[in-house]
Amino acid sequence: MHCPFCRHPDSRVVDSRTTDDGTSIRRRRQCPDCGRRFTTVETASLMVIKRSGVTEPFSRNKVIAGVRKACQGRPVTEDALAQLGQRVEEAVRATGAAELSTHDVGLAILGPLQDLDLVAYLRFASVYRAFDSLEDFEAAIVELREQRPPNDTRGPDGDSDVLAPAHAAD
Repeated sequence: MHCPFCRHPDSRVVDSRTTDDGTSIRRRRQCPDCGRRFTTVETASLMVIKRSGVTEPFSRNKVIAGVRKACQGRPVTEDALAQLGQRVEEAVRATGAAELSTHDVGLAILGPLQDLDLVAYLRFASVYRAFDSLEDFEAAIVELREQRPPNDTRGPDGDSDVLAPAHAAD
């Protein structure tokens, strides 16, 4: 690591700590030539292979932006979106792979999004899984109903009858 002050080609690590979210390491360094100290932050690179074949660095902000579109008009806070972004990043980093496909990232989003908001989940899944018909939506809703306890017909916010059968409202 070059010293940012005198450009000496070496430095000594004085202290290392992980950041609060655990995704990077903060290192305090000292230049052996000029003696000045500076901080570096190291993160493991994680690349995403897009459908076109182009690779780009993983971006938690892009995940949040995509999910935000699915959550438009839903009672989802920015904090909840940030937590979802962190959960997704932790999940994809936990795979240990240096490169992931957009498909893998989409799969990592679906689980936390289902826990966050079922309508947003269906919106995201309809694009991600390329729903073509009402039958695709119906199949996804049946799948969601089968995953929930029999007495629980409400969404995660407790006040929407997202999964309630039509006759349950009578």
